[in-house]
Amino acid sequence: MIWFTQLDWTLFFSALISSTLFPGGSEALLIFRLQDASSNPYLLVTIATSGNVLGSIITYYMGKYGFQFSHKWFHISLAKQQQAENYFKKWGTPALLFAWLPIIGDPLCLVAGALRYHIYLFIVLVGIGKLARYTLLAWAFI
Repeated sequence: MIWFTQLDWTLFFSALISSTLFPGGSEALLIFRLQDASSNPYLLVTIATSGNVLGSIITYYMGKYGFQFSHKWFHISLAKQQQAENYFKKWGTPALLFAWLPIIGDPLCLVAGALRYHIYLFIVLVGIGKLARYTLLAWAFI
């Protein structure tokens, strides 16, 4: 229960917002928090990763349940839809490890949801990639 009182809510929500379709800078905040000598880098990496993965899950569900509306608004042809699905089937699984990348990461999560990719595998792959990113970042700045 002590970890809950030490939870850095600012870092958590910054990471969450950063992994949705909104811009954010959780990396800079993590580096800033790591400069405090009394901080626990393992806890900070866990907080940032948790928030970031949760934001990706939100983006996934935006794709899963919002695609039917965007399909009507943007008039995506069936051929384009099939092409995206084939591309994702070919490259989507390993690409989810890179969901942390700027510009392509958020749309990748959105497409995974729209294509109804398996949620548990999605969480594992996205989580591994995001944990690796924050861990390397923390290691580089400690």
